[in-house]
Amino acid sequence: MSAEATDPGAHARKRSRPRIDLRRLGRVALLGPVARDRLPDAIGHVAEAHRAHCPDADLTVLRRAYVLAESSHRGQMRKSGEPYITHPLAVTLILAELGAGTTTLTASLLHDTVEDTEVTLDQVREQFGDEVCYLVDGVTKLEKVDYGAAAEPETFRKMLVATGNDVRVMSIKLADRLHNMRTLGVMRPEKQARIAKVTRDVLIPLAERLGVQALKTELEDLVFAILHPEEYEDTRALITAAESGPDPLAEIAEGVRATLREAGITAEVLIRPRHFVSLHRVRSKRGELRGTDFGRLLVLVAEDADCYAVLGELHTCFTPVISEFKDFIAAPKFNLYQSLHTAVVGPEGAVAEVLIRTHRMHKVAEAGVVALGNPYAQDGSTAAQHDEPADGERADPTRPGWLSRLLQWQESATDPDTFWTTLRDDLAQDGEITVFGAEGGTLGLPAGASCVDAAYARYGEAAHGCIGARVNGRLATLGTVLTDGDTVQLLLAQDASSGPSPEWLDHARTPAARIAIAGWLEAHPDGVPGHPKSHPTPLRTPDRSADDSAPGTGGTGDRGAGVSVDVPGAPVRLAGCCTPVPPDDVIGFPVRGGAVTVHRRECAAVARMQALGRAAVGARWNDTGEWNGPADYRVTLVAESFGRPRLLADLTEAIAAADAAIVAATVEPPSEQRVRHTYTLQLPDAAGLPGLMRAMRDVPGVYDVSRAQQPAAAR
Repeated sequence: MSAEATDPGAHARKRSRPRIDLRRLGRVALLGPVARDRLPDAIGHVAEAHRAHCPDADLTVLRRAYVLAESSHRGQMRKSGEPYITHPLAVTLILAELGAGTTTLTASLLHDTVEDTEVTLDQVREQFGDEVCYLVDGVTKLEKVDYGAAAEPETFRKMLVATGNDVRVMSIKLADRLHNMRTLGVMRPEKQARIAKVTRDVLIPLAERLGVQALKTELEDLVFAILHPEEYEDTRALITAAESGPDPLAEIAEGVRATLREAGITAEVLIRPRHFVSLHRVRSKRGELRGTDFGRLLVLVAEDADCYAVLGELHTCFTPVISEFKDFIAAPKFNLYQSLHTAVVGPEGAVAEVLIRTHRMHKVAEAGVVALGNPYAQDGSTAAQHDEPADGERADPTRPGWLSRLLQWQESATDPDTFWTTLRDDLAQDGEITVFGAEGGTLGLPAGASCVDAAYARYGEAAHGCIGARVNGRLATLGTVLTDGDTVQLLLAQDASSGPSPEWLDHARTPAARIAIAGWLEAHPDGVPGHPKSHPTPLRTPDRSADDSAPGTGGTGDRGAGVSVDVPGAPVRLAGCCTPVPPDDVIGFPVRGGAVTVHRRECAAVARMQALGRAAVGARWNDTGEWNGPADYRVTLVAESFGRPRLLADLTEAIAAADAAIVAATVEPPSEQRVRHTYTLQLPDAAGLPGLMRAMRDVPGVYDVSRAQQPAAAR
């Protein structure tokens, strides 16, 4: 049986880099100790790869680390039958090929010793120093005997916290997972699938965010082979067939080389094959593959300016596909990636995608943060510095904004299941945007983030009192989705008792915002008593029924309904959060003072109170469930808004369009750009009230419409 039949990822790896014979390494590792002045043969490949990136590296510490790892793991075997030492050797080789530093490679050789052998962290610290000890501790799993089912999520939490202080922790974990995925074929199918899903949901997004494309692409292919074997085999067959014939990109590549030579531009032009998942995505998008879709041209130059010179020549001498042009040099991706992307039309109409970058950019594109060397050196010789800008975002590229935010929200997710689910959701978000504060500073947010997310990213729990926003100078609702480059001014209420609405959760994309909002709502299931502005949002307000309803009549303006509940003699109030009217299906909840608040069953407050164990009581409309009060229904509503021209005219127009008559109206003087309007309105029947309130909320600038605190007199 072929290697590809037993290891689905073998074909993909064969296309990208040569394989190291781990069985031979295992035999060499078993030969025992070597002379103190000689490097063990087993780590010869590691030394060769390391010196290719760091010619002056001192390999003495690697020899000592290997000797400790080999002696500690001696006698241990992997499920594949190979000596266990082949695993840390392979992980270290992966990192050495990416250009990792000596400290990282030392920790990589030792990364399983504390977890699987008698070696202790104190021994590692004593022999190799604090840095290596920290890295080894960061990737050491928590014991299942202590944590049970929570061991895996809590191990990742520990690892992420360690990564926040030293990103090299995650570099080692990614390389460790890659080698384990390469050798996953010896596991049971169900365990392969479980590990592949975690790799897909957590490790691959982390590799993408850290910019380690070389690891990310191979992990994607290995996961693809396990979770989608049929699609994988179809893609493999297409690649095999394409490799058996001439490569249509070769002719275009030669034309590009000739063009650049004539222009006097020194450049290396390579054909870069697509990996399996990339080709599968192209096929899914286009339906049918072109001969040039199996790869892309990669042009490597010395300086940034040369990239644009190459672009100019290509667009002059070839027909460019303008829609394919992207400049990730002027505007790098959030994961450090820089390149120019374009596409040109070659002979006979063949379209070739082209990537243009410097050699330095290529190294960072492949290895991400691993290629930055030691980001914690204190001599200022590296790109990473420890200065904290005024906006709180670290200048250190190894501690990007997304990682800082992740570390903030994980502290609030005390439950392992909540942490695990939220982590997967967070990592599933594609891309990142940068928005600017009107007062200065910037915020990095995930694509699709709203003003709600910006508020919590800027102010933390103080964002509970956010009442609106201006986006690019214009008033906007808190649910407004932000785009890259927007300027945002967030407006906070002066009332410290203000709080979020349940609907904010519909607009929150960041875990920090969702966890903070959910925590507040859980702590305030009935809103904030005594504060009619407790939820000044452009959305519906939570329950304020204890304050805005009149006992015995069912609430403001609801005289004549006489709702019945299964608590004899109890005063009945209709909830202001959902404004129930006949024939709504209703349910009641006892509140302080012996009264019963009646909600619509689909009201969000009902689910919250039931989740908190609040006992519900039956409620129903009297008689036939039809409105049996007066023909005209009078109610007093309060509209909170930002001041703007024509606001009063727009509000009165919305009221008239809902077939409501204005009996009385007052407008308070503006205070800090906010205006309060109070209207006493007459409706044909109660059923029109929710629609009227929605219409008023939809008026631009209005962020809240609620019942008046005191009941209006009914005719």
